[in-house]
Amino acid sequence: MDITQILLAAQSPDANLRTAAENNLTQFQEQNLPNFLLSLSVELSNDEKPPESRRLAGIILKNSLGAKDSAKKELLTQQWVSVDPSIKSKIKESLLVTLGSSVHDARHTSSQVIAKVASIEIPRREWQDLIAKLLGNMTSPGASAPLKQATLEALGYVCEEISPQHLEQDQVNAVLTAVVQGMNQTELSPEVRLAAAKALYNALDFAESNFANEMERKYIMKMVSDTAVSKEVEIRQAAFECLVAIASIYYSHLDPHMQEIFNLTANAVKGDEESVALQAVEFWSAICDEEIALQDEYEGSDDGNSTIHFRFIEKALPSLVPMLLETLLKQEEDQDQDDNVWNISMSGGTCLGLVARTVGDAIVPLVMPFVEANITKPDWHCREAATFAFGSILEGPSDEKLAPLVQAGLDFLLNTMNDSNSQVKDTTAWTLGRIFELLHSPAGANPIINNSNLPRIMAVLLESSKDVPNVAEKVCGAIYFLAQGYEDAEPMSSVLTPYLPNVIAALLNAADRADTTHFRLRASAYEALNEIVRVSNIPETSGIIGQLLQEIMRRLNLTFDFNILSSGDKEKQSDLQALLCGVLQVIIQKLSSTDAKSIIAQTADQLMVLFLRVFACHSSTVHEEAMLAIGALAYATGPDFVKYMPNFFAYLEAGLQNYEEYQVCSISVGVVGDICRALEDKILPFCDQIMTVLLKDLSNSMLNRSVKPPIFSCFGDIALAIGENFEKYLPYAMPMLLGAAELLGTLDQSDDDMVDYGNQLRRGIFEAYSGMLQGIKGPKAQLMIPYATHLLQFTDAVFRDRSRDESVTKAAVAVLGDLADTLGASSKDLFQTHLFHVEFLRECLDMDDEVRETASWAQGMINQAVVS
Repeated sequence: MDITQILLAAQSPDANLRTAAENNLTQFQEQNLPNFLLSLSVELSNDEKPPESRRLAGIILKNSLGAKDSAKKELLTQQWVSVDPSIKSKIKESLLVTLGSSVHDARHTSSQVIAKVASIEIPRREWQDLIAKLLGNMTSPGASAPLKQATLEALGYVCEEISPQHLEQDQVNAVLTAVVQGMNQTELSPEVRLAAAKALYNALDFAESNFANEMERKYIMKMVSDTAVSKEVEIRQAAFECLVAIASIYYSHLDPHMQEIFNLTANAVKGDEESVALQAVEFWSAICDEEIALQDEYEGSDDGNSTIHFRFIEKALPSLVPMLLETLLKQEEDQDQDDNVWNISMSGGTCLGLVARTVGDAIVPLVMPFVEANITKPDWHCREAATFAFGSILEGPSDEKLAPLVQAGLDFLLNTMNDSNSQVKDTTAWTLGRIFELLHSPAGANPIINNSNLPRIMAVLLESSKDVPNVAEKVCGAIYFLAQGYEDAEPMSSVLTPYLPNVIAALLNAADRADTTHFRLRASAYEALNEIVRVSNIPETSGIIGQLLQEIMRRLNLTFDFNILSSGDKEKQSDLQALLCGVLQVIIQKLSSTDAKSIIAQTADQLMVLFLRVFACHSSTVHEEAMLAIGALAYATGPDFVKYMPNFFAYLEAGLQNYEEYQVCSISVGVVGDICRALEDKILPFCDQIMTVLLKDLSNSMLNRSVKPPIFSCFGDIALAIGENFEKYLPYAMPMLLGAAELLGTLDQSDDDMVDYGNQLRRGIFEAYSGMLQGIKGPKAQLMIPYATHLLQFTDAVFRDRSRDESVTKAAVAVLGDLADTLGASSKDLFQTHLFHVEFLRECLDMDDEVRETASWAQGMINQAVVS
């Protein structure tokens, strides 16, 4: 089999040739993977082969060693590990040889493949001489510039793929030495210097002890600073990217270098190419992020003036703010039309917002003169920059500092919604949204919105919702935040009632506009509509919301008649159905929590028909929104929902089995809980199938781990609904709970995501036990005795774990009460043996109201059981 010819044929314009070649490659891979990988590496390393066949060989080789999906990656890793060592050795030798190839693509691909192999082997203490071999390329006399460049690329990619603990310190030192030497101005090849700067960026995580050593740190920082003023734009950009990373990783070592960095960034922002200037601004954004995190960490603690908090932003304020304000005047024409635009003025405004969050009130006197000087200038750039500056600093400073400025400027901003320039209007609408989001507090002492200015605000917003799409989208956002302000002050939302019909009409018109393919406007309009419904005062508005329900149902019905000719048409239909199902969910929730429930009862049949038709269109995104709406409908209709189960169950089961789109699976699990609460024991006929699928889900290694905690909670919901009928599922559910409890002991406590997941899992396990204990309480309570000791041991372990969050504490305490309540006197010995509960409850009685209340109830139950 001539691999070269097959690789070339696989790229042929002739579909038949291409398909045959692809089949050949798949066959070769499946029948003899080791030789397949070896053939590809030989092809890649041979300078006499065509560039096209080498390129494809490299891509296939790289994809055979790694994948984004963790399950696939694990499979590929195992396949490589099982290849014969002598073949692996030949492949690795080929890859190292390819770094010296005369063809750039081959060198580049080889450096990536080397890193993929390293990511598998180095953590397993294999290929221990790789770093030495790569460094040998850098130091060998007469090494060509292309070889050095490819070697530095390989070093960079290796550092990106592995963790710092997988290299010895002397290896790290050698890598950094080689990389920093590659950046040196004495290196004549710009390609080598660029590769070195990029490699340093990837190697920074490894340099902790080097940054702790003053001499080494100074040397690294000097090389980065020198590189930041190179002749070549790309190299300067790479150096500033290193500075951004250093700001995030080594903030605590930066103090001696800040003056020089300030000068470098100021010069770049003032006069360098935009790609470099963007990274210079990004450096200050990274410093803000660090200082905001430090402030959050030390808030309320005595060592608030921790030595590690250098207050760089505060010190640089007088020079930094003018530099950032200057960037705001560098807008591009029509930048408001492009959602993905990222330029120096956007970057400067974002950084200004972070500075405001870092220093609070101190920023206001530095920014307001700029706002006042530019807000009325004839040049639109000045007016837009002034508004952007004002909008950017609204988060951080105190309400006391900002409220007078906002009250004085609100009328001016409302007038500016008539500006002749679209970008000015766009930014003004965004600023109004920020004011409503951050400062509008109806129940506060000096509300921004009051009875005298609300009519004008509503008139301007309703009129501006007809403006060009990007402005209308920001206006919908402003309406959303204006409504949201009344969420915690619901009785006060009556002030919105007179405007409700006009606001609903304006938002529906915005969503319907034919002048736009702007999906974001439609989404923004429906989100604002949802918020208006959420805060509306139902006794006053149930009639209006009832009419809206009919209108949204009509719109959803129309989506089934769309002419679907392409995947784009299908996607549009699907997106619109998702939005409309979202509105229906909010309306159902709103009406069912009040005396207006009868409106839902009258339309429930029609709603269910619509949702089932949405499922029949088969789209995962719609699947989610329709599922959520059905959950709301189940809650609203209660036991009557049972009549929909025969038609709905197939879709519910499909959702529960959707491993690939785990969000759909997770939402479907939540809906099972909603239905259990609605139907109670009427869910029984469906429980065998539901439990079978849930147990399969838990055993499926392909299912995203985030779905597992909700499944445990769902066991609790099912047990509560069907009571002692849950007995038949106990032998299957309990081993899953025991396994999950064991898994908790193996989670990496240094990883924040894992700590968070551990808490979700604990809560899910406790909710499962609570539901089972409450459900089986009564004649069959003894069924839970075999599991009680494990439950108490598990709770004890959770009590001793300092990483548990409050929701876990509450769930754990509730379970102790449920155990005592269900088992009664039978739990007496258990509680006398496991005395940790005394200390645990004492701790909980000092916590917030909810936890205290639960703990107090649990204590009563335990006392009752122990003295009985």
